[in-house]
Amino acid sequence: MLLFKRKFLDAIRADEKTQTIRLWKHRHMRAGQRSYTPGVGPIEILAIDEVQVAELTDADALPDGFPTAAALQHELQEIYGDKLAAGYKAFRIKFRRAAESGQ
Repeated sequence: MLLFKRKFLDAIRADEKTQTIRLWKHRHMRAGQRSYTPGVGPIEILAIDEVQVAELTDADALPDGFPTAAALQHELQEIYGDKLAAGYKAFRIKFRRAAESGQ
C-alpha cells in the first residue's frame, strides 16, 4: 500500500501526480504490481528506479507535484530527514490510477 499526505490526493486523482520518491532500506515494490492508496483507490506501479536525492532535477519534480527539484528535495528532507542521514536508498516510483476490480 502506498500512503500519501492528504494534500497530494486531489493531484493523484486528477492524474497530475504520477510519481513519488520513497526512502527504503531495500526496494519494497516492483513494476507491474498493483497497490491501493486510500482516498484514491487502486494504482498500478509502472516503474521503480533508485535515484540520488541530490541529483533530482526539475524534470523529476514536476510529475511528483513540485515546481522545482529544490522544492521536492526540501519536502523529502522534511519527511525523511532521519532516513536520509541514515543512508536509506531513494526510489522513484512511477504509477497511474488503475481501474477498480470488477469495472
